[in-house]
Amino acid sequence: MAKETINNTVNYTEDNIKTLEWNEHIRRRAGMYVGRLGNGDDQSDGIYVLLKEVVDNSIDEFAMGFGKQIQIRIEGKNVTVRDFGRGIPLGKVVEVVSQLNTGGKFDDEAFKKSIGLNGVGTKAVNALSSSFFVESYRDGESAYGSFCRGVKTDSGRGTTTEKNGTLVRFTPDEEMFGDFTYNMEYVEAMVKNFTYLKRGLAINLNGTTYKSENGLLDLVKDNMSETPLYEPVHIMGDDIEVVITHGNSYGENIASFVNGQNTREGGTHLAALREAVAKTLKEFFKKDYAPEDIRQGIIGAISIQIQEPNFEGQTKTKLGSTYMWEKNTKDDEGNIVYDKGPTIRSFVNDFVKTNLDNWLHMHKEIVPVIQEKIVSSEKERKEISGIQKKTKERNKRTNIYNRKLRDCKLHYNDKLPAAKKEMAEKTSLFITEGDSASGTITKARNAEVQAVFSLRGKPINCYKESRRRVAENEELNLLINALGVEDDMDNLRYKNIIVATDADDDGMHIRMLVLTFFMKYYPDLIRRGHVHILQTPLFRVKNKKEVRYCYNIDEKEKAVKELKTGTEITRFKGLGEISSDEFVDFIGENMRLDKVKLSDEESIAEIMEFYMGDNTIDRQNFIRQHLRSEAELEDVNI
Repeated sequence: MAKETINNTVNYTEDNIKTLEWNEHIRRRAGMYVGRLGNGDDQSDGIYVLLKEVVDNSIDEFAMGFGKQIQIRIEGKNVTVRDFGRGIPLGKVVEVVSQLNTGGKFDDEAFKKSIGLNGVGTKAVNALSSSFFVESYRDGESAYGSFCRGVKTDSGRGTTTEKNGTLVRFTPDEEMFGDFTYNMEYVEAMVKNFTYLKRGLAINLNGTTYKSENGLLDLVKDNMSETPLYEPVHIMGDDIEVVITHGNSYGENIASFVNGQNTREGGTHLAALREAVAKTLKEFFKKDYAPEDIRQGIIGAISIQIQEPNFEGQTKTKLGSTYMWEKNTKDDEGNIVYDKGPTIRSFVNDFVKTNLDNWLHMHKEIVPVIQEKIVSSEKERKEISGIQKKTKERNKRTNIYNRKLRDCKLHYNDKLPAAKKEMAEKTSLFITEGDSASGTITKARNAEVQAVFSLRGKPINCYKESRRRVAENEELNLLINALGVEDDMDNLRYKNIIVATDADDDGMHIRMLVLTFFMKYYPDLIRRGHVHILQTPLFRVKNKKEVRYCYNIDEKEKAVKELKTGTEITRFKGLGEISSDEFVDFIGENMRLDKVKLSDEESIAEIMEFYMGDNTIDRQNFIRQHLRSEAELEDVNI
């Protein structure tokens, strides 16, 4: 009977087959092209991808030897990019930005290592913009086209006195991106990276010109937040550039790029570099040093150029490609042959082994400095490892680990089939305080991808304590064990680390202590965007018909006004006060997270000194400026 009902209610006919226009397809599947939408708060948001796609085309012109300057102007939501390359061929200006499978980047000889989307980029910008204008200037003639959400509104040709090149002006569509804002700090960082990756290119952003003559060496030096132990090693080759040095900070800080894309989460090229550096130095010193000791405190950058890279994850900031290039060719008899180049791993390994070894033989003064750093890291690691092992054994005997971690089924570093990889991107560890809050989140969570770690009391203030003292701390040892990063960041078990503490004084203090621990000893967790703060509602406003959860005073006042009479207001002072049934919404698809951000150039030591050091006048003034009293949050005058 059920089968008959289904057949009677679902009619699959020709009317069900739809053909979408090119722009409609892009707008419906925007994530395929820009990764995520967002409103500009995150540097991975789509509005920055749109900007990058336009600038990429201009940089490709520079890479081909045409145009040494690019001008970018951002005024509110409006973006203008002008280059001085060859200009789009005049007869194809409209087609290039509005017809899929049309563009110059399909010709590998013309754009062998293009950093754009092989002819798709400007079309995506066009389709996702409420207004889009392109004009090309070539030898005194010009051609232009204007569009609205990918639909042409005007086009034409004429004469011009403008220098050769291309002008693109666009406004991202608020229907897609909401009330967005360009964060100029993100844009400036993007522009600087463009110039580091293309030596000699000048980019003018809103009147300020950026230019680099030394490539990645300038990037590393400009972003250095501490004095390096030795002058950075700078080696370059065809399709690869590497810079490395060491500092006294913990962790690793290596920026990575593929075809101009900032791969903040690394990928196969970064993994290959980490392996190659460790292997080369072991062989150079003829010592069986542990890789983690060699890389402790390493600072550097890698940039490679490959054909048609594949990226993992929605934000496209992690390289997943295995080979330098892959393509189908035909043999002499016309048969299709699948051809591929060397693996990225072997390419990077061979390059680093040869060039780093040569550099060390030519710069012998840095050799003892590197070895001393490795030996010092090894000594500290062995001492700390012994302490941690004893702590782990003690906790295992008392079964405390199982009481503190309610694990999930999937993990971020599991070797999963393609169907499960998207789920692995959602894996999260909630760090909570106390049994009440932990119990609430545990009952409300998705046990497939969400785990809960319960802190007992306040962790140690790592800023002022020795590494040995921190290693003896039971809470932090168990936390790192749960994350899986004792030996290597690549073993991280959860994509998202979410600090979920109460919005009171104690909760805020615990939050700061946890973040201090990550910043000092595992800063890469923050740099790679894994650490977040969970936003939870401060108020529940309801009447007989509707319930609203409000995260700040403004939302509460708006809810009171709109729900009008008969409203009941509850002020949540702790996560344990929120029922698990309510909490499902707060950690589900609509979960609000504040990403903890740490740029490469920020000094970790200075940040920790300000927030966790002595109680200075500067910090007192900062607190007074941002402090809100409990009375302001209570339900007064309502």
